[in-house]
Amino acid sequence: MKRKLLFGERMLLGDGTEPFNTVIPFRLKGTFSLKNIQHALNLLQVKHPWLKAVIKHDEKNIPWFEVSEKAKIPIRILAKRRENDWLEESKNEWYKIFNYKEQPLMRFVWIKGDETSEMMFVFHHCLCDGGSALSLLDEFLKLLDNPTYDIGLENPILGIQDVVPSEILSNRGQQLKAKVIGRLAATAIKYIPVNKKSIDRQSDYLINWTFDQETSKELISYCKSQKVTVNTFLCATVLKAFEKIRKEKAFNKVSCPVDIRRFANQIKDDHIFAFGLMIVVSLNKKFGFEENLKLMQAAVDKKTSKLNPYITMMVMESAHDALTNFTKLLKNGKSSNDCMFSNLGSIQIAHQYNDFSLENIFSPSVIGPLGNTTTMVTSTFRGEMNFSFMGSEGYLPYSDALAIRDEVTKMVKQQLETLALS
Repeated sequence: MKRKLLFGERMLLGDGTEPFNTVIPFRLKGTFSLKNIQHALNLLQVKHPWLKAVIKHDEKNIPWFEVSEKAKIPIRILAKRRENDWLEESKNEWYKIFNYKEQPLMRFVWIKGDETSEMMFVFHHCLCDGGSALSLLDEFLKLLDNPTYDIGLENPILGIQDVVPSEILSNRGQQLKAKVIGRLAATAIKYIPVNKKSIDRQSDYLINWTFDQETSKELISYCKSQKVTVNTFLCATVLKAFEKIRKEKAFNKVSCPVDIRRFANQIKDDHIFAFGLMIVVSLNKKFGFEENLKLMQAAVDKKTSKLNPYITMMVMESAHDALTNFTKLLKNGKSSNDCMFSNLGSIQIAHQYNDFSLENIFSPSVIGPLGNTTTMVTSTFRGEMNFSFMGSEGYLPYSDALAIRDEVTKMVKQQLETLALS
């Protein structure tokens, strides 16, 4: 079984010499055997063929996913020394290049303790997105708890034809539209001036913090009272924090990934898939915070309603010849947004199992070579909202990142106090 990488997957893969890795750490309480961990990972590979895939290039140097029965998920084991070893190991895993010609684009890390262990899934970002990764985590835990658990079999995506409905893919009008947009975009990208060299991103960092259950619950209640989503509220808060800390260096722009599964029901929750959609949000500086929430929510709703995953994919698939210029633009172009903000929402994975408990899922971290690395990811597990904030000194100094974290926390508490007083 094999398939060509889609445009977005090729962009994330690059030439394979620069890592673009996603790390999902989680903490388990209990005792575990290597045999059971290997068994669970093996069964994940049985269900999901692309977890056994290596990458091969054809005579035109086009990369293909190609299933290899020899490709087993590597496991690295180390002894637990401190409570937050996973933070340092997450950063270590950012920089380890996947040997994609011989091994799968996923590996496993076990920070082994006596009573609790931290474990980590590490993926190349071209393999899957956060939704796919969390689905894999759910399946892994079920298999670790019960080695005979039936997780079924994935009907894998073999190309754009498995995502875009045939009546759209074969429609001549839609094909022409995609090609015209693709050509216009490719031409524009070719002539956008970029620096000869990419920005020196210098040292990278990872900051992680948590809102307790009470604060998280109150935050959700506040959003309901304002009739906005948690995502919109947090985006507004992050933008205000950047504005206060970065002052004239702030761009007043946050890019937000949108789960493609909301629009393309051909892509199931357990599909191994990496393609995403994106919107950009900003504050209107003429208005106060609460008024901005309403304006931003209206803008988010409008932009989201216009997203079309099918035509977007068709455009991108018609523009593979523009990949080099597009990648150069991302790497060397001037940064125009403050950060990427991704909210994975409430994680619906069980906490208690027969022989162990899932104590925590830490929000994933990801860092790559395509321009501004500043990214904030949040997720909620067991009622607690957890944040991972990653970046690089060359784009956002660590001291500023800490100040932004503190400002976000302060602003959230201030807004919750206004709710309590009203």
